[in-house]
Amino acid sequence: MAKIWVEAYGCSASFADSEMISGLIVNGGHTLAANSSDSDLNLIVTCSVKDATANKMVNRIKNLKSKPLVVAGCLPKAEQKTVEKFSQNASLLGPNSLGKTLEVISTTLSGGRMIQLEDSDLSKIGLPKVRLNPAVGIVEIASGCMSECTFCQTKLSKGDLQSYRIGDIVRQVAIEIKDGCKEVWLTSTDNGCYGLDIGEDLSSLINAVIEIPSKFKIRVGMMNPMYMPRIREGLLKSFDNDKVFKFLHIPVQSGSDKILNDMKRGHTAKTFTDVVYKFRKKFSKFTIATDIIVGFPSETQEDFKQTIDLLNDTRPDIVNLSRYSPRPGTKAADYTQIDVSEVKRRSKIVFDVSSQISFENNLKWIGWKGEVLFDEKSETGIQGRNFAYKSILVKDKVEIGQVHQVEIIDATKHCLIGKIAS
Repeated sequence: MAKIWVEAYGCSASFADSEMISGLIVNGGHTLAANSSDSDLNLIVTCSVKDATANKMVNRIKNLKSKPLVVAGCLPKAEQKTVEKFSQNASLLGPNSLGKTLEVISTTLSGGRMIQLEDSDLSKIGLPKVRLNPAVGIVEIASGCMSECTFCQTKLSKGDLQSYRIGDIVRQVAIEIKDGCKEVWLTSTDNGCYGLDIGEDLSSLINAVIEIPSKFKIRVGMMNPMYMPRIREGLLKSFDNDKVFKFLHIPVQSGSDKILNDMKRGHTAKTFTDVVYKFRKKFSKFTIATDIIVGFPSETQEDFKQTIDLLNDTRPDIVNLSRYSPRPGTKAADYTQIDVSEVKRRSKIVFDVSSQISFENNLKWIGWKGEVLFDEKSETGIQGRNFAYKSILVKDKVEIGQVHQVEIIDATKHCLIGKIAS
């Protein structure tokens, strides 16, 4: 029996994987170490979505390899040689190979090395887990995706779409709530295509989860815009339920249809704007998060201008900004790249524009009073979320999982500042 340190990076699906890996470790008789220096073995669940992220993973692998090491997640599946270059002895565990977790750990602890990167037939629904946050249940609804984006490694790591059955997901959500979770994240590589392989869709899943007879909130995870025309009307009805956060994460990536075509995104800028307008028309306060990539190899000044125009037209609350970086194994890695200084210049412009929009959007919430679910600790206090999934910080003494009436008294570009209402 060993003490094992687990750390995770990347998207919510990656953190969900780490929770299940930790659950399998504990069920297997091992214990979880409090830190890497106190462990017998280190396990890192990696992300490889961007160059900067991959570099961070390499640095962590270097720091952790003084002990027996298992490198899990997307990086070993997409870039096995990169991992082996910096840690020849590390065992490797793919994102869809969780059923081999204990076998890989046992081999590594005994001085061996095991590579398990092939997809197993083990569903991620129903696995034991050790939650990172007792108030939040992360439930993976599918693995893989149906996209062929020229800039993205995810397909190399996660493979084709494999949706889990609605009944199985509902049972898992019920377990999360029974265990005390007040908030449930429905997550996957791309929620938009959920169910297309099994004759279901996302709104049908949400409607089924809503029927669980408890008080809880549902955060619907990232979905690519290309699937929205097919499911939009159903989602508008599903989101009308009070259990569903009025929040959408729809990554547009560019305002230029030419660039979207070069990226093989499968949608146009209008696909995105139509979603934003329809949801904001139905719901007076609705949070839109999106992703923007600047400096894609074929992006001209006119293409970039169209992205700025899109941001000013749709005014998303949250913009996850990335400078394009070529990822090994992707088609766009072979294209002629834009000069780094120009990419930085464009990134600065998008950052400034999106920050101002976020700040102006948040200022409109000052004076709002309502219910807030406190779901996360931060360096400056306790963070909560209101019905629109707006991040709210208070200095008052509250506990994770509690619900309070809060009044918004100030705002920054990142969050709302509140106080507990008497």
